[in-house]
Amino acid sequence: MSHNPIRPWRDITRRKSRQIRVGDVLIGGDAPIAVQTMTNTPTEDAAATIAQIQRAAEAGADIVRVSCPTEEATAAMPEICRASPVPIVADIHFHYKRGIEAADAGAACLRINPGNIGSEARVKEVVAAARANGCSIRIGVNGGSLERHLLEKYGEPCPDAMVESALDHARILDDFGFHDYKISVKASDMFLTVAAYQQLAEATDAPLHLGITEAGGLRTGTVKSSIGMGALLWAGIGDTIRVSLSADPVEEVKVGFEMLKSLGLRTRGVNIVACPSCARQGFDVIKTVEILEQRLSHIHEPISLSIIGCVVNGPGEAALTDLGFTGGGKESGKMFVAGRPDHNVSNDDMIEHIVDLVEQKAERLRAEREEAEVAAE
Repeated sequence: MSHNPIRPWRDITRRKSRQIRVGDVLIGGDAPIAVQTMTNTPTEDAAATIAQIQRAAEAGADIVRVSCPTEEATAAMPEICRASPVPIVADIHFHYKRGIEAADAGAACLRINPGNIGSEARVKEVVAAARANGCSIRIGVNGGSLERHLLEKYGEPCPDAMVESALDHARILDDFGFHDYKISVKASDMFLTVAAYQQLAEATDAPLHLGITEAGGLRTGTVKSSIGMGALLWAGIGDTIRVSLSADPVEEVKVGFEMLKSLGLRTRGVNIVACPSCARQGFDVIKTVEILEQRLSHIHEPISLSIIGCVVNGPGEAALTDLGFTGGGKESGKMFVAGRPDHNVSNDDMIEHIVDLVEQKAERLRAEREEAEVAAE
């Protein structure tokens, strides 16, 4: 739960779900909402795939999914899983044997699509491999690949069809005594996706993996994903997310974290509050924010920073952030620390000074966290 006793209108009460494990990452229950992405390198090129996983992990990815369409792909999985700093989900498309191979290769989770994977007998073999290797499973229903009998029954992809597909498959896993699964019901149609997740959330206590599939490029995909997934997350639905963008996987991770940060569901890195700028600005706000986002991208500790061009809203925003800079003086501005006006800084020195203050605060937070961890042992 995201709980704010002072500002209850910010509260989000998360849907109660059972908890499963993807490697060392807990999904569901009271665990933080996990951020995922997916590699787009050829999986058989282990070195390129590992390099991309590492970049995604540095950006904050908790879990990375890797596509396993061929025997050559699963042959590279042992090396990839060994080298990965985060748990790997193996994406199984059509052939159930790839799922068995990926489980044996060290994948932490298998994503299977009920519309493509085949008969119950094949699913049973995949479940046996998952159980033997301590893998969880994601039932990944997609609006574009529903089972034929459901399309005939409903006429087109719709929330009822997607939820029925998911629950039918969940029932198969339950019948095999396998309960370590999460479910997704994704579609490129945002309205269809949201409606399907809302219905599914009422019908099962399984953890849910959120996404708007094939959302589009960086800008359009971010907007579409933020509206659809944001509506669900605000309603407390969702235990792990993937923002599907036609862009670098690192961008998916960044957007996912910004989405969770804006809802108060995760805190990681510097959260910059900035004005859109206008003729009142005492410095170039847009350029300053762009530089600061790049210069502070290495910070993992949760720190809030306000960058406001003038004194109309500057002091008010700075009162609510850890650090703040408000323009308005002659070629200088006021630096706020812990919500209070502290000292003046020239516009020329502002960026270096802010980076220095943020890094100092991050270091203090790290030291406090390490002390707390030692005290708890």
